[in-house]
Parts: sequence; structure tokens; C-alpha cells
Amino acid sequence: MSLTDRLDAYLDDEGLEAVWFARPNSFAWLTGGGDNVVDRGGDVGVAAAGYDGDEIQVVTDNIEAPRLRDEELADGTPIETFDWHARGLAEVVESVSPTPAAADFAVEGFDSVDAAALRQPLTDDQIDTYRALGADVAGAVESVGRSIEPDDTELDVTAALRRELEAGGIATPVVLVGGGERAQSYRHYTPKDEPLGGYALLSVTASRAGLHTSCTRTVAFDAPDWLGERTEAAMRVEATALAATREVGREGGTAADVFDAIRDAYDAVGWDGEWRNHHQGGAAGFAGREWIATPSSDAPVVLPQGYAWNPTVQGAKSEDTHLVTDDGVETLSTTGEWPTRTVDAVGNGLELPRHDVLDR
Repeated sequence: MSLTDRLDAYLDDEGLEAVWFARPNSFAWLTGGGDNVVDRGGDVGVAAAGYDGDEIQVVTDNIEAPRLRDEELADGTPIETFDWHARGLAEVVESVSPTPAAADFAVEGFDSVDAAALRQPLTDDQIDTYRALGADVAGAVESVGRSIEPDDTELDVTAALRRELEAGGIATPVVLVGGGERAQSYRHYTPKDEPLGGYALLSVTASRAGLHTSCTRTVAFDAPDWLGERTEAAMRVEATALAATREVGREGGTAADVFDAIRDAYDAVGWDGEWRNHHQGGAAGFAGREWIATPSSDAPVVLPQGYAWNPTVQGAKSEDTHLVTDDGVETLSTTGEWPTRTVDAVGNGLELPRHDVLDR
């Protein structure tokens, strides 16, 4: 189903005449990758894209209109422009839109829209874009991973990761670098001015054209003996999550169904209850996580869709972004140049190569 077919169905179901998106990921989704971000610290971009059942149009101020027209939007996209000093974005959207309408940001009199539900599943064109992004993100992370040294600080490596990714036009909303000491203490190892030491975990969520890819790589210098064993345990939990995602998606189940399989997998690999110490990930696409699985989550598991599961076992982690379809599981965040280990999903039979520890 095309994006406009999906939106037509949404408008019909909700009894609306139009729907608008100004949050950057949904703006990119509707415009085929357009970027409405100037200030990355804001939740709402500098332009809104709307659909009224006939066409996609954009509203923005006179500062941004030339750039968006030249660099971010498909040729011929209608743009409603307003003077930056006269009115705000929400006020102009309210004035130009047919009503009743919905928006993903605050517009007086408009309903709110659950954009995540509309963004799933992925289209064929989005999948092609996702493959390119996944390879580029993995390439950047792996390039940095091969170059780091135990005396480098977590902040040094963070700067290198951001530089490598941004050079490829890839934004970096999440960059986590944990050295051997802090990675054992914290699941979200926000970087500090501490040396890496015996090993390091490099984790990113990076985005381009609205799509988000997450991946983690482990680099060992003089790692503890248990690192390989714990990493393999996390790999098996991740493989189990992916196998369950495909099965549950085929059957029309929910995120909670996948979570049940994840919890059982932790038990099977000898880490009963370890899931309580960190969220396990979930659907990925036009957000780092379109939803995060919990024991009670009723979010539908749809196919084809990106999924980024990120199980941890104290001091170890396995994480990549995958495309899960009716036919199988495809790793998107991969280059084929990092060492892998094939592991089996608990209770399923799926065998999947996962990115292993790189010994330096």
C-alpha cells in the first residue's frame, strides 16, 4: 500500500479532510526524505507537510522556503510561504488546511495523529534507502572501531564516531561509548573522559532521510575472560527476538508476544531475569524505536519492517537493525567485513550470523 493509499484510509476512518506532520521523522516520511530540521534540539521542524486526499503540500516561512524547494522536496511540491515575523507555523497550517484535520504537533482545533502507526510497514522504496543507510552506518562505526586504542577516552571515540557519521550526511542522535569498566556498570554508557581500558562497546542510533539505524560493535584489547561468553548469550537472545518477530508478524501478534520469547531466551542462556536491567528494543524505521517492547505492550508486529533488538548481558551487548519480512531476516547494519559468529535462536531453529567481538 502506498503512502497516499495509507493516508486516504486514515482520513476516511477518522472522518478527516487533512493531516499534517511537522516532526522531523514524519516530515521526512511523507516527503520522501525531506529534512525540515534547523535546530536539532527542537521536537518540531521549520516546515509542515500535509495531505488533503489530493496532494502533498508544505508550509514554511520565507527563510526556509528556497532551501526546501531547492534541496529537500520533490520538484513541483506546492509550498505555502509566510513571513517569518508575521505568524507561526501552527497558525498558518490552521489557516490553510481544510477541516476537520489532525497534526502531529499542536495546532488549535486539530486532532492529534499517531504517526508511528502510519509509518509502518515500510515501503519498497524506503527499504532500498534503509539498506544504503544501514551499510553506511555500520561502515562508519566499524572504521572507528578498528582504529581505537585502549588509552583513548570514551569522549575521544565519541568525537570520532560523530565525525565519521556526519561526514556521510548521517545525523547522530545517540552515540554511546563504554570502556571496559563503565560498560559493566551501566546499560546506557553515556561517554565520559575515561580511558577505554580492556575493551569497549560502541553503540549508535543514526539517521538519514528520516530513517534510523542502530548498531553496536565490541572491540577487545585485553578483555575479561567472560566477554565472549556473555556476548554470545546476548547474540542468542537477539536471534530469538528476530525469529519471534517474524513468527509473530506472520500471525498478527503483538510486541508482548515477542517479549515473551525474549524473556524465555534469557532463561535458556543462563541469565534469568537479566531483561529487567535494560529495555530490549523493538520496531525501527522513521524513529530509533517506533515502539519498545514490554511484557504488556499491545503494539502490532508488522512486516516488512525494521527491527532493532538490543539485549544486554552485564558488560556485553548485541545490537543491529534488521529488515524482517514474511520470508526472512536481513541484517541492514552490516558491511560483511566485521567478524561474525552464527548462533541459533532459542526454541526456533533459526540460525543467524551476529557481529562478534573484534580482538585487537
